[in-house]
Amino acid sequence: MRGRFGPFGGRYVPETLVPALDELEEGYAAAKADRRFRAELAGYLKDYAGRPTPLYFARNLTRMAGGARIYLKREDLLHGGAHKINNTMGQALLARRMGKRRVVAETGAGQHGVATAMACACLGIRSEVYMGSKDAGRQSLNVYRMGLLGSRVRTVDTGSRTLKDAISEAIRDWTANVSDTHYLLGSAVGPRPYPGMVADFQGVIGKEIRRQMRGAPDAAVACVGGGSNAIGTFRPLLRTGAELVGVEAAGRGLGTGMHSATLGAGSPGVLHGMMTYLLQDADGQVGGTHSVSAGLDYPGVGPEHAFLKESGRVRYASATDEEAVAAFRALATAEGIIPALESAHAVAEAVKVARRMGGSKSVVVTLSGRGDKDVGVVRGRAAAGGEGA
Repeated sequence: MRGRFGPFGGRYVPETLVPALDELEEGYAAAKADRRFRAELAGYLKDYAGRPTPLYFARNLTRMAGGARIYLKREDLLHGGAHKINNTMGQALLARRMGKRRVVAETGAGQHGVATAMACACLGIRSEVYMGSKDAGRQSLNVYRMGLLGSRVRTVDTGSRTLKDAISEAIRDWTANVSDTHYLLGSAVGPRPYPGMVADFQGVIGKEIRRQMRGAPDAAVACVGGGSNAIGTFRPLLRTGAELVGVEAAGRGLGTGMHSATLGAGSPGVLHGMMTYLLQDADGQVGGTHSVSAGLDYPGVGPEHAFLKESGRVRYASATDEEAVAAFRALATAEGIIPALESAHAVAEAVKVARRMGGSKSVVVTLSGRGDKDVGVVRGRAAAGGEGA
């Protein structure tokens, strides 16, 4: 209720942003209740984005794992190559409905930035995307794609130069330009109403899984950074008997301090306008992060995930850089599908879950994005003799 998930969520923002958040909350509530808005969004998701996405039985990966049947929810086949378009198209339509002439966004791996640029180009809205310079360097293809799509990319050189800092700069921009600008937040994080709104737009993933499986799978697995593809997968399955597993980035190992496993190694605190789990030191200062995947390189997590962890309904695991790169290669060679490195974390855990289950069981792994953007990273690790090469 009111943007709270147990003790998590809420709205911890400067007073100057409260009217903008109130306006957004009221605007979204009205749009959500409007049949014409829902129909327009469904039309764009079908004809522009490419929904519904297939649920693919990964026969060779199943045989390799030796256990339950593994299915891939193919969000990587959406326009732009990731699940992000589900949310950006919804929020861009909402921004246009509310009379906003400009959109700002943040991005880590670049997929949300690309999806924002696509949705805004389609609807004729001006867009600017903030991206940490570290992420921009390792995701240069997506930086070029955003520019090609008409979006201005603003690189951020402060802090860790990753997603956390891009979000901070996007919020600063929005604070200064609330009258004509909508902040198109990319994950199920931030102050109310963002976590619930993004989860609603991404819930199409889990709803389709239920229809395509003619019920619930025995288990569903998804990667978790901020957690948008995961909450979109889990929400429609929460009241079923499905085992739900979120997979964070263990980086170089949880004991090294070089990771992004917020739920596995963090503690409750406030970040980016929400109460949630975050990586922080004894003084409450936000800690550094590391992941081979730019999209999981974030020290916080969506507040609904924090609640689901504490309630015990969802189990949160983690995969190291090495395990993710190995899963990246395994899926490519076994099925001819190159996953995003973010998604590869989920693939690594899904294989473990399948091996634990019997052959009559089913495991769905949400393939949140495709891996074209990550081929250079994996190739670079191989050239350098890195783990998982």
